[in-house]
Amino acid sequence: MRDSVSIGLATGVYAVSFGVLSVAAGFSVLQTCVMSLVCFTGASQFMFVSVMGAGGSAAAALPPAVLLAARNGIYALSLGSVLRRAGWRRALDAHLVIDESTAMAHAQRDPAQRRRGFVLTALTIFACWNAGTLAGALAGGVLGAPESYGLHAIFPAVFLALLVPQVRSREVLACALAGAGIALLLVPAAPAGVPVIAAVVAALPLMLRRRA
Repeated sequence: MRDSVSIGLATGVYAVSFGVLSVAAGFSVLQTCVMSLVCFTGASQFMFVSVMGAGGSAAAALPPAVLLAARNGIYALSLGSVLRRAGWRRALDAHLVIDESTAMAHAQRDPAQRRRGFVLTALTIFACWNAGTLAGALAGGVLGAPESYGLHAIFPAVFLALLVPQVRSREVLACALAGAGIALLLVPAAPAGVPVIAAVVAALPLMLRRRA
């Protein structure tokens, strides 16, 4: 609960910046809030708003946003024991699959605790993200970009802190380092989001070896 609330509050602060940037890009307060409710994946939202704000069309903004969101589908593949409900409940769980909820679930050893960590983190972030979005949208241009306050470092710092407990063997460490290397090599040339998705390739040898 403590960890989930901490992550949620940090995310809520960053969401304020999204609200500000979205309104500055020409979206209304209602449109901005609906985006956070139905999209609920910060990287994709920032990408979409940034492209639109720079004068791009929806057709140009949507592909990179969807590409960034595709990583959540990869996360879901590793959460079979957590997303175990059926029907509309499973769809609701799927909506809550994000970086932090996935990492928090995997940081727990017991199946019941994985489910609890996933739900607590996802719901806390969902509430804080949408509250922060509304606050930022209402504030309009009063607040600056997140970089002005160093808030852009919150997401990577939190996610790395959650990932550290997952490195429990030399094999996993090797996969992590290889994935980081792939991402770093692609950052200068590939579109935003592609390096992160491509880094998954580093885990394939280990996955195939464990299935054998």
